Amino acid sequence: MSGYDKAALVTGAASGIGQALALAYAQAGVAVAGGYLPGDVHDPSATAALVEAAGGQCLMLPVDVTQAGQVEAFAARAAGHYGRLDYAVANAGLLRQAALADMSDAQWTEMMDVDLGGVMRVFRAAARHMRDGGAMVAVSSIAGGVYGWQQHVHYAAAKAGVPGLCRAVAMELAPRGIRCNAVIPGLVETPQSLDPVNSLGPEGLARAAAGIPLGRVGSAREIALLIRFLTSDDASYITGQSVIADGGLTVRWPGLQT
Repeated sequence: MSGYDKAALVTGAASGIGQALALAYAQAGVAVAGGYLPGDVHDPSATAALVEAAGGQCLMLPVDVTQAGQVEAFAARAAGHYGRLDYAVANAGLLRQAALADMSDAQWTEMMDVDLGGVMRVFRAAARHMRDGGAMVAVSSIAGGVYGWQQHVHYAAAKAGVPGLCRAVAMELAPRGIRCNAVIPGLVETPQSLDPVNSLGPEGLARAAAGIPLGRVGSAREIALLIRFLTSDDASYITGQSVIADGGLTVRWPGLQT
């Protein structure tokens, strides 16, 4: 891994925050192993091309975070390819709309298996290969991490569990000097949030921006840079925390006009 002294694995790296993070890591001299869901509509080679254009190294690998064997193999290959593993970012997520009265057990279980169970599997596998002094971050959401969201009970519940999981991992791995934090993005423009069926869609995001003190929704790169900071040595005394990046939405005084 000539020219690189850090390596990270990032799930959900074919688009959105994961893709932006792969690029941000490349710009900081961190080699990336990016995981993507087999059959994803987003082309993983696009992420690899962005990283390579920035002078970085990127190994894109298929991984279903609901499958323990695949996650273990992903982490092992990432560590083996680069000869080390310093950072692990659990970013892969599922978003589906379902009213409580109509929600099936299968819908509930699928959401939990991806958005919460997937985080645990990524961290568990990464911990086997990560060097002491490494860092982990999981991506939660303002929906569940702070607010409720109607017709998204399963999503909100899974995302609410992520900060608790991170706090426990932070305590368990602290003797190894491994830090673990959660990032709670607010309204951020990604392929997921632009989905008009399961999320807000372009028009919904535009309307929501009016209620955000900074007057706009966030970008995937802004969240990626926060994650990069939390895994870096500049955040060496930060662990077990949940950092909200929402343009001031959650501290907005009721009735405030922007």
